[in-house]
Amino acid sequence: MSKINARKLGRSGIEVSPMGLGCWAIGGPFWEGETPLGWGEVDDEESIRAIHAGLDLGITLFDTANVYGAGHSERVLARAFAGIRSRVVIATKFNAVFNETTRQVTGSDPSPTGIRAACEDSLRRLNTDYIDLYQFHDNGFPPEKADPVRETLERLVEAGKIRAYGWSTDFPDRVEVFARGPRCAAIQLQLNVLDDNPAVIALCEKYDLAALNRGPLAMGLLTDKCSADTKPAADDVRGEKSPEWMKYFKDGRPNPSWLSKRDAVCQILSSGGRSLAQGALAWLWARSQKTLPIPGFRTVKQVEENARAMQFGPLTSEQMRQIDGLLGRT
Repeated sequence: MSKINARKLGRSGIEVSPMGLGCWAIGGPFWEGETPLGWGEVDDEESIRAIHAGLDLGITLFDTANVYGAGHSERVLARAFAGIRSRVVIATKFNAVFNETTRQVTGSDPSPTGIRAACEDSLRRLNTDYIDLYQFHDNGFPPEKADPVRETLERLVEAGKIRAYGWSTDFPDRVEVFARGPRCAAIQLQLNVLDDNPAVIALCEKYDLAALNRGPLAMGLLTDKCSADTKPAADDVRGEKSPEWMKYFKDGRPNPSWLSKRDAVCQILSSGGRSLAQGALAWLWARSQKTLPIPGFRTVKQVEENARAMQFGPLTSEQMRQIDGLLGRT
């Protein structure tokens, strides 16, 4: 039995499970030039079993993007949800332009025409006639240029193609632009126990927006299996050729500065019978009523462990204070 109540997808009113599943890794490999952007090879049948395991454990929210695996993640979700579309809430993203055959990212297109075309492509790959949450996938897009993006999304809601929209961004000024849109329902931000973002969380609370938490386990740092010796594969986004924005891993290894922060709070997160990952999710639920962690997965086992976090409930206010003290945030 879950100790976390169902949550609303912001002002859309759509009810979702307290956590979702992040579907980046199940897309498999894709690249920008020689830079890997995926998490390595995957087994689609295991991915589908893992998705169904999540459904059985009460998870209803699934977050992907058109670019994950250059369309492959969306196609896997379509297979997993065949005949049960009405039971799930699908969030996907747009902006990247890519080649589905070579799995190469070739650019981006935030124009109204590009957004509408990307939406139709995602609907086709997902084998659905509507998307529950459609998210702008450009963290640092200039806010002064974002009004046409927001208005295009408003028109897509009116057309019945999407139910609500949001922006995947870590910046308060971007949040302010999208919050002016009546059907904006969510912001997806980098957030975990080691990496707080008080300004964006405050805006989500102010404007009644869901806060979807990407990186809730800090790309794997906040799991029991990660140590200083962990070495991701060459085609893993955390590997030696990782993109510039990859901060939790450095030169193909866990970044020592982030690892030391993890070690400082490990004991509190792992208390009460929780695994480290379950404690990290518990921190997110305690952080705000708006948070919706979306940990990634590749196996049934990972989904089962993360879903069991719902049985423990959030951390206590005292544990939250202790963690802030250990990380110097008081």
